[in-house]
Amino acid sequence: MIIVPRKEIPEDILRDSVLAHVAAAYFGVGKKLEAKTQCSATRGFILSTLRGDATLNQNQIATLLRFDRTVVHRAVKSMVREGLLSERKAKSGRAIRVKLTPKGHKYRERLIKARMAADDSVRKALTPEEITTLLRLLKLIAELEF
Repeated sequence: MIIVPRKEIPEDILRDSVLAHVAAAYFGVGKKLEAKTQCSATRGFILSTLRGDATLNQNQIATLLRFDRTVVHRAVKSMVREGLLSERKAKSGRAIRVKLTPKGHKYRERLIKARMAADDSVRKALTPEEITTLLRLLKLIAELEF
């Protein structure tokens, strides 16, 4: 049974792989949110690490997110140009610390509202029992050793 058809994932792989379905669902949700918010997942994750007035350098962000430093560097530079982040040289060392600007805080709040609206749609489409089962199964899959 093919649960999540995806053009990017060949049908024979979906037919034979539970994990391909999990990945397809995850990326499908991500693409829908990205289209709705005009914000990539990478940028969203970076904004998330800077919540609560956090100030971090790019290496710290990359380490926290387990992202390539170059990916983080490019995204941060773009977000600085857009006025979402500010940069300041650290007092010690060469690191450049980044922080959300007021514009960045507003942008992040808009993203949170979009995610919460999407979450509400899922909660309306599934019964409480289905949600409980889904979360239990996703946790089980995430904790499997393979």
